[in-house]
Amino acid sequence: MSRQLHIDVFFDFICPWCLIGKRQLQTAIKQLHRTDPDIDVILHWRGVQLLPHIPVEGVPFQAFYLKRLGSVTSVRMRQAQVRQAANVVGVDIDFDRIKRMPNTAQAHHLLGNALKIGNPEQCDMLLERLFSAYFHHSEDIGDTAVLLKIAELCGFSADTLGTRLDEPFISADTGGNGVPYFIFEGRSALAGAHPADVLYKAMLEEIATQGLVT
Repeated sequence: MSRQLHIDVFFDFICPWCLIGKRQLQTAIKQLHRTDPDIDVILHWRGVQLLPHIPVEGVPFQAFYLKRLGSVTSVRMRQAQVRQAANVVGVDIDFDRIKRMPNTAQAHHLLGNALKIGNPEQCDMLLERLFSAYFHHSEDIGDTAVLLKIAELCGFSADTLGTRLDEPFISADTGGNGVPYFIFEGRSALAGAHPADVLYKAMLEEIATQGLVT
């Protein structure tokens, strides 16, 4: 008989560490399936809007980070750090291609609508495509038309997912821990894009604590 391990994943689409953390989590889950094949991992995606003050139309990406970090050198150093971490998990992020820092409220609403009606595989495809649209294809994921096109490519109806995208978005609460942030079975938590081995160990510990092991 299969057993379940629930993990809440707090994230934002514009955070490269969230994409890196997702890859690490996927690797950890695969490792768990090899050692404990009867454990079903159920992921609950919790949207966090890191920059709610960004205008709906977004702002120029490079200008945003120059203002945020203070100098071109600081921006390049930060981006190099992220790219190095991303390359470890097989992700190539070209920051020079990204044109706009978007407001992610509509993207979070879109995924939230999808999670209510889609199956896990379909929703993960949508999440992946939203990340890819931003980090790999320089698409504006704050634009309604872009979002609905991505949703349709994932098999969703634009009419269904397009409802209430313009409403104010209420971010999930990480208790000040930032993103990515992982909570296992509503008990233990990890903040940050940890290596897969750390996430795997956390899952094993929670399985033992909850008595899910045979």
